[in-house]
Amino acid sequence: METMMKNFMKSHQTLFNPTKSSNTNKNINYQHDGDGDGDGSTIPSLSPLAHSVLSRSAKILAVSVQELQRRFDAEHEADSQQLVKHTRIFLEFCCYQALHHVITNRSDYLSDKDFRRFTYDMMLAWDSPTLVLPVNDSPQNETSSSSSEQQGEDEDGWSLFYSTTTSMAVQVDDTITVGREAFARIAPACPAVADVITVHNLFDSLTASSDSRLHFLIYDKYLRSLDKIIRTAKNTQGPLISNLQLAEGEIILDVDGTVPIQPVLQHIGISAWPGRLTLTNHAIYFESLGVGLYDKAVIYDLASDMKQVIKPELTGPLGARLFDKAVMYKSTSVAEPVYFEFPEFKGNSRRDYWLDVCLEILHAHKFIQKNNFNETQQLEVLARAILGIFRCRAVREALCCFSSHYKTLLTFKLAESLPRGDMILETLSSRLALLNATPVSGSPRGKQQLRLSPVALLTLCQLGFTLQKEANLDSVSDTGKAEAARATVDKVKVEGIDTNVAVMKELLFPVIESAGRLHHLASWEDPFKSMVFLVLSCCAILWGWTRYILPSIFVWCAVLMLVRRYFSKKMPLEAFRVTAPPNKNAVERLLTLQEAITEAEGLIQSANIALLKLRAILLAVLPQATERVALLLIFVAAVLAFASLQHLILLVFLEAFTREMPYRKESSGRWLRRLREWWVRIPAAPVELIKQDDKKRK
Repeated sequence: METMMKNFMKSHQTLFNPTKSSNTNKNINYQHDGDGDGDGSTIPSLSPLAHSVLSRSAKILAVSVQELQRRFDAEHEADSQQLVKHTRIFLEFCCYQALHHVITNRSDYLSDKDFRRFTYDMMLAWDSPTLVLPVNDSPQNETSSSSSEQQGEDEDGWSLFYSTTTSMAVQVDDTITVGREAFARIAPACPAVADVITVHNLFDSLTASSDSRLHFLIYDKYLRSLDKIIRTAKNTQGPLISNLQLAEGEIILDVDGTVPIQPVLQHIGISAWPGRLTLTNHAIYFESLGVGLYDKAVIYDLASDMKQVIKPELTGPLGARLFDKAVMYKSTSVAEPVYFEFPEFKGNSRRDYWLDVCLEILHAHKFIQKNNFNETQQLEVLARAILGIFRCRAVREALCCFSSHYKTLLTFKLAESLPRGDMILETLSSRLALLNATPVSGSPRGKQQLRLSPVALLTLCQLGFTLQKEANLDSVSDTGKAEAARATVDKVKVEGIDTNVAVMKELLFPVIESAGRLHHLASWEDPFKSMVFLVLSCCAILWGWTRYILPSIFVWCAVLMLVRRYFSKKMPLEAFRVTAPPNKNAVERLLTLQEAITEAEGLIQSANIALLKLRAILLAVLPQATERVALLLIFVAAVLAFASLQHLILLVFLEAFTREMPYRKESSGRWLRRLREWWVRIPAAPVELIKQDDKKRK
């Protein structure tokens, strides 16, 4: 990963520098003419596809392959011992320059099918750069053919033969696919397509249904969806700017609530109103729906430091907390929390998406406020967040995947939620400090300070967005595991008190079963078993074995986990089966909730009464009871002072376990009854409730 970053950042030191572009021809030809013999590379055993990519890159740059190799050899020494690695570095060198030329001279490159095919061929060539491959490299990607992908597509380029992404990925020719590392090396060279921080997560999202191999149909569908979203975002700016009165450099990222069957409801207190919700790179706008027109938008700021809180929440009619389909916004600028509800018949995917993108913008601004960036650095941070949201939308709309896949493409939200995510932000901050850095005077070329350009910001500008009037990074390797763990947590969440109680009972079944067996022994229903258990327990207490009980449990659990870890790797984790309770409607659920609250209230009342009676005994409200308790405490103190702990444990165990013994059952029952009668006669200490003064509270 570190080597990838060095090569990528080195290739982008001059990225987005128009003075380096030698050809401004808008019509770039990505096709290989097949007459590249005169421009052949001197690298031996070059695969045909790699040779084709090099020839096309040279043609785009209007130079020969020999010239590209001469430039490359001037900075890199040939390594005959690592031919594949050296060839791949040369491929990256040529591909980065060709892509830089294309994206700096065209703003509509994502809509060009030849460009999409060319970038995919770059990845295939990186996977198979030479004819002789190491054992772990796949030789299946030496050739590429676009005929199989182009067959069966309609006039818009969408496949007619595949109803879902999964079936499309399975049925396409799986011998022509791209691996994870090839995608991670090539895709970030086009900043609109991928970001270095989240490129592996993007690959996982695109290959969730194709066994971690990227098919061209899926890659092409993603780029077309991304192009469509960018075009839609540019076209949305005009009609809504007059209504929202956006500030300079404010970009509309998404709009919801415009379709009658998918409304957005704003809840404030017990009132709710439908309307249109708009997210920009600075705020959330809500326009209430009036009589045929939208009212003036209410602004919920995300850029200023107002202690904003955005989280998922439950909403319902008249303020009832029934449906988990809302996003709550709270800050010092609003008197009470505001809830945006996204109704849908099944699931809460709309709510989850809007929660993620709103948090992405909020975390981006908090990152800016924490580091006190200058204007260029601030705009670069916002540009990264904007491009991440565009990619998130593209994956979500093109592939219809779960939120656990596409939400990992949001850099700042991901960094806030991951373990050690602060290290990502620290690295990003150090990279942003190098934007437009002044070179060290008098330093050798090899030790010159690295200067970076605001890649994301300039990419947005070239795509037609304006963030100002004039207008590559380390990441953690286990982000997918953390997000996958979070996805499993979301899947096992169930609704309803009775359902959650049923799940808890099944999970605690070993503990409940053990307690039941122990209670059975203590009830002396089987005298022989109870007597054997009593004798063994007394011997264990007298011989001091009780101190080994807890360590033995820990060792047994550790051995069980290690056996599962090393000897049951291939055994899948079976789903935990729980018998669901009978279904209940909303009224029955409310009654169940009311009963649970009543039971909890009763337990709290009983505890308060016990505490008040103890207070009465302590303060001698009933003198005779206080004297008895005082004498009992003195006796217990003497026993604790002079008796050994071992004998005390044995005494307590014998008293508790033999209480239901046939020879003690009658006397024990009589003694417990006298104790209850004595406790009932103890009065509770008085309590006086004082209402808070309204004037003082105001």
